Amino acid sequence: MPVPVVSVFGSSRTAPGTPAWKQAEAWGRALAEGGFAVASGGYGGSMEAVSRGAKAAGGLVIGVTAPDLFKSRSGANAHVDLELPAPTLTGRIERMLEMSRAALALPGGLGTLTEILVAWNRAYIQRLQGEPPLPLGVDAAWRPLLKPHLELSEREFDLITFLEGPEELAAFLSWLRSSR
Repeated sequence: MPVPVVSVFGSSRTAPGTPAWKQAEAWGRALAEGGFAVASGGYGGSMEAVSRGAKAAGGLVIGVTAPDLFKSRSGANAHVDLELPAPTLTGRIERMLEMSRAALALPGGLGTLTEILVAWNRAYIQRLQGEPPLPLGVDAAWRPLLKPHLELSEREFDLITFLEGPEELAAFLSWLRSSR
């Protein structure tokens, strides 16, 4: 049986040694220790930190890069086992989601927000079509941006699991393992 993949979205600007880097590295380690392969955008920042954490725990690391879009980046980070180039940003996100059992989102910027919204919309459409929605775990730092003044129902918000800390991540991964 192949190893289930979880995609992790996060900032390319996260610097080594920062709390955000340590969080991303811990998420990667937790995923690998939980029996999951990790897919990310494959470059630096949080993507490198999650890759490093997963690799250190013996996990498989997939980098879905976009070389035509990010010409200044010289390829996947050193912890990536398998690089899968995608032609566009949306193609990259879709490819990650198609291969994944779930998606997680660390703190980040506009790119991470785009990834969250695409994953969230995909889960929404899946549920509308009677399919099980892709589980989406999002760092709680995103809650204030996603929740206020929007025309969204609680049924739409219940597609997101906000993760307050390591315990919530562990519970999310435990639920994910048991729902296979």
